[in-house]
Amino acid sequence: MRAKPVTLTPLTQQWIDAFSDHLWWEEGLSANTRASYRHDLTSFAQWLESRREQLPTVTATTLLTYLAEKPRKAASQRRLIACWRKFFGWLVREGKMAHNPCLSLTQPPLPPRLPKTLTEKEVENLLLAPDPETLLGLRDKAILELLYATGLRVSELVTLHLAQLRLQEGWLIVMGKGNKERLVPFGELAGEWLTRYLREGRPKLCKPHTTDALFLTQKGEAMTRQRCWQLIKHYASVAGIDPRKISPHTLRHAFATHLLNHGADLRAVQLLLGHADISTTQIYTHVAHARLEALYHRNHPRA
Repeated sequence: MRAKPVTLTPLTQQWIDAFSDHLWWEEGLSANTRASYRHDLTSFAQWLESRREQLPTVTATTLLTYLAEKPRKAASQRRLIACWRKFFGWLVREGKMAHNPCLSLTQPPLPPRLPKTLTEKEVENLLLAPDPETLLGLRDKAILELLYATGLRVSELVTLHLAQLRLQEGWLIVMGKGNKERLVPFGELAGEWLTRYLREGRPKLCKPHTTDALFLTQKGEAMTRQRCWQLIKHYASVAGIDPRKISPHTLRHAFATHLLNHGADLRAVQLLLGHADISTTQIYTHVAHARLEALYHRNHPRA
């Protein structure tokens, strides 16, 4: 029988609520990140209360004990420690604690994880999968072409509005993570499919209640992240692509890797992807190097 969760004291709940508001108003973190932090803090606070301890008395030893009793993968542990650092740092600044107990904690190293990506031939097959002679096929063709042309996150694509599109200039005004705005160019081919979709497709999808979202469903509503991800999976299957290579970021990864394979500057790719830290972008150089090495060993007569 599962134990009932421990009820938090009103003060602890108040602190977690206030911290969540701080993450929203002052740091601009996404709803998903705020929800993850709230879940981590609530679970930790319940564990503390079950030991008859309170947040102001937490020490580094307490944190290490929690990590030992509640083992988790390296990525989850890194997120938890990052959450603690923000939370206890905020409590110190608010005068609710004297010091931050997790300053001495070190982050566990992450195992190297290369992003799943596609070959240029696979991308070509994927882009050919929709039937642009149908209404939804035309929309989906424009979506896939734009994703590959820009490296947008799926969440960024589905929140695009008409006002963010500069069709003549070949630019998008994209609102990325942390509400950071960036300009992203797209090529002529993506522009041609966007033009055709806006001329022949979107007007037929519009309904009286339709918003100014760029990509619409059959009901005239804005495309959701989940629906866009389903479309990518569907067309990957049509194109005969290994499902293990497919993720919501499939075309984003392919965009970055193919640019680097063709000699693009790493800093330029960082700006296009909207990465705050170039170390996030550098993972794609490993993909490019791995592909070159495989190509060498497969084709060189003395490899």
